[in-house]
Amino acid sequence: MPSPFAHAVAGLTVHVLAARSRDELRHPVRAGLLVAAAVAPDLDLLFQLVDGRNHHNNETHSVGAAILSGLVAASLLPFLRLARSRALAVAVSLSWSTHLVLDYLNRDTNPPIGILAFWPLSDAYFKFPWPLFLDIGRTLEWATVRHNLLAALWEAVLLLPVLFAAIRFRSRRLERASLGSARR
Repeated sequence: MPSPFAHAVAGLTVHVLAARSRDELRHPVRAGLLVAAAVAPDLDLLFQLVDGRNHHNNETHSVGAAILSGLVAASLLPFLRLARSRALAVAVSLSWSTHLVLDYLNRDTNPPIGILAFWPLSDAYFKFPWPLFLDIGRTLEWATVRHNLLAALWEAVLLLPVLFAAIRFRSRRLERASLGSARR
């Protein structure tokens, strides 16, 4: 599994691309919500504290859970009175889905191998044959910490250019929109 850093960068990228105004782009609740949605599927790691079994990469790592996250967001966001709450709920689902994509593209060394991508329609696990990301170890041994730092550095090399391209794209679109409205 990629690190929380990689998932957070992916969620932030969705936030940048989903923003339709400078206010939305700078809104900390919107950004935080989409970053949280991108990281949230890994909360299944906490279930191991309850029963001692590994629940990682199961139902929370599926398209079904991504859709469910959007439905939950759609029902709760109106209470926060955020602009474009329906669009934000869709962005929550997309942000959750980035987690699936990154985990699909990683080197998986902890069974079950792969992700339960199409739950509840299928109980098959899916794994990309040529991983782009390194696995993240789950111990605090020095060798694991070193490996995890290297993995996070590699994630930064791969994902930060995508985030910067999204920021550049969104900034240009917002600039053109403000120039267009200023001419009217």
